[in-house]
Amino acid sequence: MAGIYIHIPFCKQRCTYCDFYKETESANIQIDVFVDTLINEIQLRKSYLHNENISTVYFGGGTPSILNLNQLKKIFKEIYGNFDVDDDAEITMEANPDDLSIAYFDSLSSLPFNRLSIGVQSFNNYHLKLINRRHDALQAKQAVENARKFGFSNISVDLIYALPGQTLDDWKNQLDEAFKLDIEHISAYGLTYEEGTLLWKQRNKGLVQVVEDEVTLEMFDYMRLKMNENGFDAYEISNYAKPGFRSRHNSAYWQFVPYIGLGPSAHSFDGRSRQWNIASVNEYIHRLPVNEPYNEKEILNEQDFYNDFIMVSLRTSEGIDLIKLKNKFGQEIYNFCMQNTDNQIKYGNLLNENNKLILTEKGIHLANQVIIELMKTD
Repeated sequence: MAGIYIHIPFCKQRCTYCDFYKETESANIQIDVFVDTLINEIQLRKSYLHNENISTVYFGGGTPSILNLNQLKKIFKEIYGNFDVDDDAEITMEANPDDLSIAYFDSLSSLPFNRLSIGVQSFNNYHLKLINRRHDALQAKQAVENARKFGFSNISVDLIYALPGQTLDDWKNQLDEAFKLDIEHISAYGLTYEEGTLLWKQRNKGLVQVVEDEVTLEMFDYMRLKMNENGFDAYEISNYAKPGFRSRHNSAYWQFVPYIGLGPSAHSFDGRSRQWNIASVNEYIHRLPVNEPYNEKEILNEQDFYNDFIMVSLRTSEGIDLIKLKNKFGQEIYNFCMQNTDNQIKYGNLLNENNKLILTEKGIHLANQVIIELMKTD
């Protein structure tokens, strides 16, 4: 079992909070050249996953919905021609609401997408404009309605809380609007001010009102309560799904399933090492066809694997499987982990139940701190 991630690094405009790699002023002809280069990369790296069956394919970005039917067809033809994709594979497209018109869905109908992740972020038009989103609240709701009309039964939306000046009451309204859509999955992230982004610069200049930490925690706690009341399982700190609708692609990441990342800035993992492509469309387009280096590679040692295991596992509702930890890393690292859990259990941040270490509701608020306490640093 393995996965494919495809990074589409194009957006029509840049959101003020986003630090993912993308280009915003690329001509259509460059997108065509990018697609051809992406196809070339698929051909060059088809053996990366050692003939593992593909159980998930994820188009992320950037804005994958910026691609037209012919461009997507070419990519799928190459994927299915070079990899053994399971018949029931989860195939996801990230999309902006304003792209998801009836005409666009009609063009997608011949493609194998069966899951849609819609970047709503907010149903408040003031906040959408503030963070430079292209759509408005009505377009977000219409995108979900259009997706249903075209048979999508697995829809996720992204939301952001603690937006500048946001109140708890406004966040309650955002969640209410999301629940009314009767969707299967919600990814909800607390706003972070990433260095170098426009929002980070605005904050430093005092141009935006930062939500206080106490209010942010209230928003998080309210969200977890309401997700549970509305039938959503909190299977990861930022991800909530109705039964049977967890993101299989993201869950595979958290279980260290190998995956190949294609496109500029995309990351790959083969079970032993991580690899990442150059974060530049121009360099990617120019280097790959002439066999110049376009990626870097890191061989992971035991400490790297252990730290990744701790960080990823504790963010999930299943927590750290202690039996798996001992079998994978041995008695010495197991003892190290258990010694460092004592205080976290004493302080009420962790529970040890059925050979699993799980964050408590209190511990979830301190997740990063708890994770660091359990990591090896020497």
